Amino acid sequence: MTDETHQHGDEALCETGLELYSRALREGGVPSATAATAPCLIDIGLLHPAIDNLDRLEPTEPTVALQRLLRTSEDRITRERRRGERLADVFEPLIRLGARAATSEVTPALRILSSKERTGQAIEEAMIEGTHELLAIQPYDSKATRRPDILEGAIRRDQAFLDRGARMRALYQHTARHAAYSRARYEHLTGDVEARTLDEVTERLIIVDRTVAFIPASADRSLALEVRHPALISHFVTVFDRLWRLATPMYPETVQRQSLGGITPRQRAIAALLIEGHTDADIADRLGMNVRTARVHIAKLAATLGSDSRAQLGYLIGQSGILDQEPDQAG
Repeated sequence: MTDETHQHGDEALCETGLELYSRALREGGVPSATAATAPCLIDIGLLHPAIDNLDRLEPTEPTVALQRLLRTSEDRITRERRRGERLADVFEPLIRLGARAATSEVTPALRILSSKERTGQAIEEAMIEGTHELLAIQPYDSKATRRPDILEGAIRRDQAFLDRGARMRALYQHTARHAAYSRARYEHLTGDVEARTLDEVTERLIIVDRTVAFIPASADRSLALEVRHPALISHFVTVFDRLWRLATPMYPETVQRQSLGGITPRQRAIAALLIEGHTDADIADRLGMNVRTARVHIAKLAATLGSDSRAQLGYLIGQSGILDQEPDQAG
């Protein structure tokens, strides 16, 4: 079998590779020559040469291999988030330039929506016209209104969209799993609707029928950009699809995220941001929680690791190895 016919992504294990890896686990190893049928096992670190016999390959422990692959997935999320931030930086001055030069707000591919009310109206109009699919990334917003009448209106709008045979896919931060308004929203919807969560997500994004998208155009989200340019829509859909594959199911299937060594998944995410030097407020914003909650988790993390100071906590996080591990999870 040639390399050309054997190429596949790191996230998938081919049938030949699975059989050979299973054999290596049962027998404690396999001859090096057998790896020619499944070179992917060496490429992704599932087999490695034995120290005392270079003609023999030994298997990596499955739990260790899984942790490595999951860490790779986490790195992909970080890269996608940074790519989104770079795009936003590039387009911000262009949006201002276009708004000054245009004699009308409307352009063939881009349109500035001048208020939250106008943005909500435009999204609703797009959903009324939509018949196929809605993709949404909804980061935590501490200033968002949770009034029952607004929630009920959103549920009616979403249900009408689903009733036309369309489907909905939504991404949130993990903290949304514990929010009462999130549970209430999905408990009242029927149809093809799914939600998943990640530690971090990009800025707000709504795509309807893969023809129109809505993104914030100002830091306070008072302005929005309606996008109908096919190349930009294609990019947004690609970002969403990649994050969706990496996310953990929340609805209708719920996959519980497990603690590892006394450190909860949320504390592990906080630890990763702490050693990057982020403030409590930054951590709270990126993980979708208020500052007080973030500080409670930081205090619990410090107590678990035996830290007496912020500086010592960063050192202990690095020494503990918790950022090199990942609890088993599906999604």
